[in-house]
Amino acid sequence: MSLRFKNANLRPVLAEAAANRCHVVLVKDQGVYFLAERGERRPDGRQKLVAYAVGCNPDVDPFNAWWEQARVELGGDDFAEYFDPQDRLFARIQSSEDDLELSATQTHLSLQTVDPAPANH
Repeated sequence: MSLRFKNANLRPVLAEAAANRCHVVLVKDQGVYFLAERGERRPDGRQKLVAYAVGCNPDVDPFNAWWEQARVELGGDDFAEYFDPQDRLFARIQSSEDDLELSATQTHLSLQTVDPAPANH
């Protein structure tokens, strides 16, 4: 199985990380998401640009659903993993309509670009 990040949500996060010359960070805690290591904040202190995995957004998905999907895909522990926004994979996201797919084993994270999902996903 895997998690999908929609291009339209991920692209602004990657642009912010590139503009701020910082890492893009994959986080698993209250959902599963990417954000820029140094990004603009909202008045409530939360990061303004966040790209959640489909089905793992605590602002729109039921708690039990996103929590279980995150646990099944990435295990029970919270973590943050740092990536270079200039990586070829992220450059492809920036220059195409491709989505990003994340899969994991106990020891490795794998990222790959995939054709965009149909609008109903």
